[in-house]
Amino acid sequence: MLYLDTVIKLALGLGALLAVTRLLGKKELGQFTPFDFVYALILGSLLEESLYDHKISIWQMLFGVAVWAVLIYIVEILVGKNDKLRRLFKGSSTRLMKDGKLDLEKLNKNHIEMEQLRTMLRQKGIFSLKEVRDLYLETSGTISVKKYSSAEPPTAGMLRMEVKDESPSILLVDNGRVQEDMLKFIGKTADWLQEQLKKEGCSDTSNILYAEWSETEGFFILTTN
Repeated sequence: MLYLDTVIKLALGLGALLAVTRLLGKKELGQFTPFDFVYALILGSLLEESLYDHKISIWQMLFGVAVWAVLIYIVEILVGKNDKLRRLFKGSSTRLMKDGKLDLEKLNKNHIEMEQLRTMLRQKGIFSLKEVRDLYLETSGTISVKKYSSAEPPTAGMLRMEVKDESPSILLVDNGRVQEDMLKFIGKTADWLQEQLKKEGCSDTSNILYAEWSETEGFFILTTN
């Protein structure tokens, strides 16, 4: 009975974590603010305590998780409607550089060393501080950069070139399996796909490792051979 209780708590705990993650919205891990991290940390602590303390029943665990989830939801709603609360709970972006001049006071206040800043810039593909015009530290701890125009790569518009826009590619065959939902998404049928693959010399889908299709670029196919 003890083992069954643990299994049930683990299963329900996983469901609770997924539900709270949905409450937080579709964020990447790097977009989480420190406050979002506290959400998950406390929820994890609640689940951990219930797993190791068998005096806590399944219903008590669910009640604690439900109360915490409701509190999270209320805070998220309030934060989304009130700018002052959003700044209080989640903070705001900090401009570390303006017009090529570093704000050392803000840099020190956020405990960022120069080499750490250089590392963050390299992750953005920037290898010299002289390329940076404006630099912001976001609430998630990442940086946003506006480079000088002279450091930006030339675009087709700058060169007055006419470039045809490419349609997004759609994955139609994945490791030999036809993606029926993607075919419906683009308004095509399995018969159409089979006919097009024959034209490309790939009549047997089981030999296709990867096949994508774009309205402007056509097919790109990788086979297992």
